[in-house]
Amino acid sequence: MRDFKILFLYPNLRKESTVPPSITLLSRILKNHSFKTDVFDSTGYEVKDRWQKDKKEEILTARVSAHVNVDKGDFDDMAIDLNKKINDFNPDLIAISSTESTFLFGVDMVKSIKDRKAPVILGGVFATFAPERVLGFEEIDMVCIGEGEETLLELCEKMRDGKNYSDTKGLWLKNRGGNIIKNPIRRPVDINKNPTDFDVGLFEEWRYYRPMAGKLYRMFSVETSRGCPFFCTFCNTPAQKRMYAQIGENFFRQKSIGKIKEEIKNYIDNFKAEYFFFWADTFISMPDEELDEFCKMYSEFKIPFFIQTRPETLTEERLKKLKNIGLHRLAVGIEQGNEEFRKRMLKRLYSNKEAIEKLKIPAELGISFSTFNLVGLPDETPELVMDTIELNRQIKSDTTNCSTFTPFYGSELRQYAVKKGYMKSDVICHNPYDDSELDMPQFPKEKIRAMKRVFAMYIKFPKDRWPEIRLAEEFTPEGDAKWKELRKEFVENYF
Repeated sequence: MRDFKILFLYPNLRKESTVPPSITLLSRILKNHSFKTDVFDSTGYEVKDRWQKDKKEEILTARVSAHVNVDKGDFDDMAIDLNKKINDFNPDLIAISSTESTFLFGVDMVKSIKDRKAPVILGGVFATFAPERVLGFEEIDMVCIGEGEETLLELCEKMRDGKNYSDTKGLWLKNRGGNIIKNPIRRPVDINKNPTDFDVGLFEEWRYYRPMAGKLYRMFSVETSRGCPFFCTFCNTPAQKRMYAQIGENFFRQKSIGKIKEEIKNYIDNFKAEYFFFWADTFISMPDEELDEFCKMYSEFKIPFFIQTRPETLTEERLKKLKNIGLHRLAVGIEQGNEEFRKRMLKRLYSNKEAIEKLKIPAELGISFSTFNLVGLPDETPELVMDTIELNRQIKSDTTNCSTFTPFYGSELRQYAVKKGYMKSDVICHNPYDDSELDMPQFPKEKIRAMKRVFAMYIKFPKDRWPEIRLAEEFTPEGDAKWKELRKEFVENYF
C-alpha cells in the first residue's frame, strides 16, 4: 500500500486564535488509518491586502490583548515557505479548513502554489452552505458538505487505492466537463466515537499560547457539544439543524463527560495545558444532572477555563458550581438592546430586565465576564444601537465586545438582507472586523464604523461626556484627534 499524503492549509489571519481542533481531529483520524499528514499554517505572517485591510483607525475593543510576537514575514515570504512545504512534503491532496471570512485568503494561498498537482478540497460551514459558489473558483476541486470525519477519510482511502471517488457521500466535485457532481449529505457523526488524542503536535509550539485577560496561557479548545438548541437568525447553526432534519437526523449532540475528560487529559499530559476554552455555542444549556457530572469530573483538574453562553441560562447555583472548579471568564451574548427588535429580527426572546438581573449574578460572585454585541444588523438604526448601549450600561461587565454584523452564508439574516436589497446574493464576507457588508440608507457603512469605534466609550464614560464621544464618531481631523484623546483616557481608566 503506497503512502498517501494530505497537506492541511489553514488560512488564518489572527495570531490570538487557538490551534484549530477541526484540523487536529481530522489529522488524527487520518493518521490512525496509516495516512501521512502535515499542515501549513498562515498564522504569524503579516498579510494585509484585500483579506485584511489596513485599518483607517484602530477599532477600540474593551479587552487587553497580549500577542505572541512571531513575525514570519509578508505574503511573498509565506508563498515561498508554502511552496517549500509543497515540494518537501509532496502531498496527494490539499485540504483547506476555512471560514467564509478566510476563504478568499485560502484561494490566494492556493494560487501562489507553483505547478500544483494535488487536487484541493475545502471543508467547513462555508463550503456546506455555498458549495456551488466555492466550486466556481478554479482553485477548488471538491467541497465537503456537512461534517468531514467520515467523508475525508473515505475520499483519501479511495484516492489512495485508485478507486472512483465521485460517488462519495458528503462530497461535491467538478467532473472533467466542469459540471458539479452533487452527492447526498451523510448522517451526522457520533462525536463520542471520535479519537480524543488530537494531533496537536502538527502545529508549532508557539501556537499553543493565547492571551486571556492580559496573560498568556497554553490554551486549548475542547468541544463539549456540536450544534446549538437555539435558532438565532444571525447564526448558520439553525440551517445545519434544518439540513439534517431533512434526512431525519438531529444535528445538536452533546459529548459524553467521559470523552471530554479524555480530551482534557490528552492536553494536560501531552501538551501541558494551562487553560481551556470549552467550545460550545451555549455551554450552560446542558441539563442540571449533566452539569453536575461535568463539575464532578473537572474538579480533578481545576485548570482555569472560559465559556460562552446566553443570559437566560445563568443561575447562581450553576455559576457557583462552575466557579468552584475553575471558571475564570464568561462571555454572554447580548447582541442587541431593543427588546422588540431583538425578538423580531434575531429570535432572542429574553427581556432586558431578565438580562440585567441574570448578569448581576457573575458580578456578585466575582466572575469576570464580557458581553458580546452586534452593530449594523439589517434594518437597524443608530437609535437602536443606542438601545444596546443603554442596556450594556446597566450591566456591570468587565469588558464589552462589539462586532459588525456579518451576513454569513446559511444564516437567516443573510437571506433577509439580500431580499431587502442591502447586499448582493453572491457576496463572500471576507473579514468580520472590517466595514459592514450591508448598504442600508438608514444606517450607512461609515456610521456603522463610527458607532463601533466608540461603542465601549458610550458604555463606560458618564453621560456628560457623550458630546465629546459624538465628536469622536466623526472621521475628520478634529474627530480623530478627539477619538485618540478619549481612547487614551479609556485605556488608562477602564482596561
